[in-house]
Amino acid sequence: MIHIITTGGTIEGLDYNKKENAPNEVGISIKTFLNSANVKFDYTIEEAFNKDSRFITDDDRRLLVDKIKATRTEKIILTHGTFTMEDTAKYIGKLNLKKTIVLVGSFVLGTSNNTDAPFNLGYAICSVQFLKPDVYVAMNGTIFHWENVTKNLETNKFEQQ
Repeated sequence: MIHIITTGGTIEGLDYNKKENAPNEVGISIKTFLNSANVKFDYTIEEAFNKDSRFITDDDRRLLVDKIKATRTEKIILTHGTFTMEDTAKYIGKLNLKKTIVLVGSFVLGTSNNTDAPFNLGYAICSVQFLKPDVYVAMNGTIFHWENVTKNLETNKFEQQ
């Protein structure tokens, strides 16, 4: 069983009004991606909140930790916007929760034809099934450990620190 916790962001095709943190357009659900891929594994999806990651606070991160602790599932996917994904990974990673937690997002809106969202989600789902308990970021075919990840704003890609 994989428990997927969603937080909004580009992966769900949500383009936010930067001043109000309100989505400007209708997004796509993670369930839609999974249905279109015809997946056969057991999963649950829980929405934690729906925010542009630039507005995610430590209170939001504490809510995520509470949800992670509350589930009996040991394998967790956390969808997250890329702006503060590394911050959330580090926040959760320092807690040593003894679960396999993979954060994933996309650089291109999930509703766009050329989105990286389905690939990244599929990659994260595969990764969470084989990684040891810890916190990771899965983006564009690469796994990063929470202690060793940064987003390069010039290339708009995640890299090892």
